[in-house]
Amino acid sequence: MSVQIKFLGGVRTVTGSSHLLSTRFSRVLIDCGLFYGHRDESYQSNSSFKYHPGKLNAVLLSHAHIDHCGNIPSLVKRGLRCKIYTTSATKDLCKLMLADSGKIQEEDARYVNKINRRLGQPFRKPLYTSKEGRRSLRKFRPLFYRQRFKITKDITCTFYDAAHILGSGIIVLDIKDDRQGVIRLGYAVDLGRKGLPLLNEPTIIEDMDYLILESTYGGRLHSPIKEARNKLKDAINRTIERRGKVIIPSFALERAQEIIYFLNELIRDKEIPPVPIYVDSPLTTNITEVFRTHYGYLDEETRVTMKSKKEGPFDFVNLNYVRDRNESKALNNDKRPMIIIAGSGMCEAGRVLHHLKNSITESKNTVLVVGYMAENTLGRKIVERQRYVRIYGVEYELNAEVVIINAFSGHADKNELLEYVKSCLPIKKVFIVHGDRAQSQSIFDILSQSGINTYMPEKNEEVVLLSR
Repeated sequence: MSVQIKFLGGVRTVTGSSHLLSTRFSRVLIDCGLFYGHRDESYQSNSSFKYHPGKLNAVLLSHAHIDHCGNIPSLVKRGLRCKIYTTSATKDLCKLMLADSGKIQEEDARYVNKINRRLGQPFRKPLYTSKEGRRSLRKFRPLFYRQRFKITKDITCTFYDAAHILGSGIIVLDIKDDRQGVIRLGYAVDLGRKGLPLLNEPTIIEDMDYLILESTYGGRLHSPIKEARNKLKDAINRTIERRGKVIIPSFALERAQEIIYFLNELIRDKEIPPVPIYVDSPLTTNITEVFRTHYGYLDEETRVTMKSKKEGPFDFVNLNYVRDRNESKALNNDKRPMIIIAGSGMCEAGRVLHHLKNSITESKNTVLVVGYMAENTLGRKIVERQRYVRIYGVEYELNAEVVIINAFSGHADKNELLEYVKSCLPIKKVFIVHGDRAQSQSIFDILSQSGINTYMPEKNEEVVLLSR
């Protein structure tokens, strides 16, 4: 049997990353992410597999974002018996992320079943529960960066730093084929950027035959991170001058820690006043603890700071972590200027809704958007500055200032993707995944015009890999 890769998900879209590698002796799954779309479409896609989970020999997980790890509990429910290999930081992050995802699945099922009860439709079970999310961690086996590990009879795996989020990995597989040749396959989905705080730069991998590459921003350029820092500073200073509040809806993993890092710098350098800062998200608070535990994955500057000072990047005088719900509610009655970082990132759930409800009608306040907001979400409506937005079924007039900062992205842009691939040459072929059609097509064109053999697979397409 030849060596084959089947592109199961995260193809011509940015969610549901999953790819199946098959050899004569092995079946290895790379990532098992949740697919996001319309509710029924998502449920159907995430509930079914094109393979038998019990026949997999290994699962490899690149990082802890839900679109890459979020369907692992479903694998376990359906009979997965093998180990799941990833980094130790990713394992600890998944302990939090998968339990939280299970809680969301349970809440969504309750909501759907209320409607189904009225319509006389059958009840729907959650994809998995919070308990099942935590239970799936028993399958995880942590590996270090650069540790070569034989995961099956004919496949050796090595993780390298992808610099996308804490513990994220570029996965490199050395695969023996039927002719006793070796195929070297790299998986850079997702790939980080140079120059971001906290993280190192992506590791350059040499001697690859094939590379599977993300394309989230394959047709776009990011502004310099210094520009994002300055926009953050200016928005905060304008709001404080108005005696208002800055509400920052933020994803709990990586983006929130990055914002905390910059706020620490701005206060330290006296570029913003020392107003109170509240991290109002238990999940963010718990994830930040994982950053403290796994600071060895962070860049040298951050490691030195965390080892030598009592006040590291996630602990300073003005910073307060809010766990108690009553303390969270009390912030709405507090009239002082302040900064509130709250989940969820797209303003669809979580404590941020209460802060928005109590803040967006007043022009002295600011909603600061630092992440992607999908279509039809409350976050997108705020980004579009719609006159009225609906929160908990009630319409509120959007009078607060809306500031959008896109430069905080942890994904490589088109120039950074091109630069990375060029630094890894020679490569037989680059497969483009993890991007909408326009972004995938853009980086495909850019790489092809540079003389690099590039291919955009379709979903469920299977491709044969050849040795040297």
